Amino acid sequence: IPDESEDFRKLAEREIASCEEEIAELKHEIALLLIPSEETDKSDLVMEVTAGIGGQEAMLFTSEIFDMYQRYAAYKKWKFEILEYFPSEIGGLRHAVASIAGLEAYKYMKFEGGVHRVQRVPKTEKQGRIHTSTMTVAILPQPTEMRLQINPKDLQIETKRASGAGGQHVNTTDSAVRIVHVPTGIVSECQQERSQIRNKEKAMQMLCAKLYNAKLEEETKKRNSVRKIQIGTKGRSEKIRTYNFPQDRITDHRISRSVHHMECFMLGEEMLDEMIQTLKEYADYESLMEIISENEE
Repeated sequence: IPDESEDFRKLAEREIASCEEEIAELKHEIALLLIPSEETDKSDLVMEVTAGIGGQEAMLFTSEIFDMYQRYAAYKKWKFEILEYFPSEIGGLRHAVASIAGLEAYKYMKFEGGVHRVQRVPKTEKQGRIHTSTMTVAILPQPTEMRLQINPKDLQIETKRASGAGGQHVNTTDSAVRIVHVPTGIVSECQQERSQIRNKEKAMQMLCAKLYNAKLEEETKKRNSVRKIQIGTKGRSEKIRTYNFPQDRITDHRISRSVHHMECFMLGEEMLDEMIQTLKEYADYESLMEIISENEE
């Protein structure tokens, strides 16, 4: 019966196609299971942003990037708390620190550490020339108490009057707190809150992140990796992304990927999330290739 055998053939072809898809998916899942998860991936984090080359324009861009990450945290339903904030005269941002807490916050945000470059005509530019400015993002995983033990005797805690903008309470009480970790010389300060207790908590939070990061850097130095996607110190001085406003283009240099629609990207929602997902997949692929080459050796 030719008709029946034709139906069986089509059915078998569909079955084969479906099984091949399933095999491909399972291979992908198995590959991901081979990648060791880093202990820091489940951590919360401390994010530092600092204006780089480009004067007021760099500070304006720093403010925009900081706001983008604040919106991204809201998009991912993470908790975003400002620990330090030093604005510039015309609405820009010299330096700021925030803590970001939530499900897999560090796992995603770790790819944002590095130098971000902007190319555009600044608001202050009379001739219409395009300027290039930079800002730096540092992402420090926040340790749990188990992962980092600090001896209180190693801490030198000072209080002083807060300085700068902040209304009437600034300069009236010794609310600003400065903590020095004597063995390493690492310093942390906070004057964001009116309460000295809250400032001490926040300064301590920043200090823990800095100390934990120094410990992790020491460990990763031993593993000295040649990956394109670098996390930590190596990545901090590396230009990772360019925001070209005249061409409405964002380019991530680590994976040579460009996307368009700046306004949408800077909202810190789907477009930024997609870019981070792509970076995460590329980093997973690099980890997998490392494991395979180690096993071959």
